[in-house]
Amino acid sequence: MDVELQNVIAHFPQVKEIREIESIQSGLINRTYRIVTEGADDYILQCINHLVFTNVELLQHNIECVTEHIRAKLLERGEQDVERKVLRFLPTPEGKTYHFDGAHYWRVCVYIRNSYTQTEVTPDSAYLVGLKFGEFESMLADLPEKLGETIPDFHNMEFRMTQLREAVSLDKAKRRAKVQALIDEIERDADEMCRAERLYREGKLPKRICHCDTKVSNMLFDAEGKVLCIIDLDTVMPSFVFSDFGDFLRTAACTAPEDEPDVAKVHFNMDIFRAFAKGYLESAMSFLTPLEIEMLPYAVRLFPYMQAVRFLTDYLNGDSYYQIQYAEHNYVRTLAQYRLYQEVCKAEPEMCEFIKTQINADFRK
Repeated sequence: MDVELQNVIAHFPQVKEIREIESIQSGLINRTYRIVTEGADDYILQCINHLVFTNVELLQHNIECVTEHIRAKLLERGEQDVERKVLRFLPTPEGKTYHFDGAHYWRVCVYIRNSYTQTEVTPDSAYLVGLKFGEFESMLADLPEKLGETIPDFHNMEFRMTQLREAVSLDKAKRRAKVQALIDEIERDADEMCRAERLYREGKLPKRICHCDTKVSNMLFDAEGKVLCIIDLDTVMPSFVFSDFGDFLRTAACTAPEDEPDVAKVHFNMDIFRAFAKGYLESAMSFLTPLEIEMLPYAVRLFPYMQAVRFLTDYLNGDSYYQIQYAEHNYVRTLAQYRLYQEVCKAEPEMCEFIKTQINADFRK
């Protein structure tokens, strides 16, 4: 066994009878391993990327509050096999759910055996994502503990526009002239796209506890294809519900990759939208305000717009944030995301009408 891993695992004494440790390559942020034991439980060991999540104490506090609250809700409603329906992180002898070895932060959670993830986005899977992430938000709507932002200003459109304007002003890579027309187009809609932050300051729009990384692969399924639980809780934090609604559709309902060079291939898939929105409204309608429901199509516009702004900012700054495969990669990404934004704008009347029909159908029940 790797000496570093052996020393780390020693701080989680519940982990015993280790047979092997397997590296898991699927994650993009944290280093992840599966600990296979001779006992009843296997475990997931992660080295937390503290360059991304700079406040690990806050990160784990959020996760502990969320998992404990969901566990209590499941028990309250008589749910069967609760241990397979919410993650459980192990404490160290000091009572923390992480260990700092002097250089890295580590944590261990119980592995849910006979479970698997999916990646394919279909209307059926999109419906389940909407249903289960809406349920996730609903279960946390009365969470008494105050959570913090694990990545401050992650989905703050005003902050992203400030970053863009600074990049335009500095023009570090001398690319401003090439993209000035696009900058002008983005600025034309900036006031409208920053609407959520203004409504929040006015006390008209609440922040909820959201997952902030809604995708099919962040749900665990059992052997029968039923959803067990939501995973990858690092980005769970206060946000507008738009974070869970809009960001899923930015990728799932787009007909092309986010760096597609031929923008003629970029369209918005209304079948995916309808399936996801139906599931989401079924489980989230009970706590959403009328304004939140009304602004769900805005959420779908917001996220490709925001991502176009972020890619363009990095392009103007000389590609210092996102990894690129070629010199104009961030520019290509910007154009693809902005095209998606335009396609979503065209689809907005149809989205609004669909949401109205779902609300009316729910009201008639």
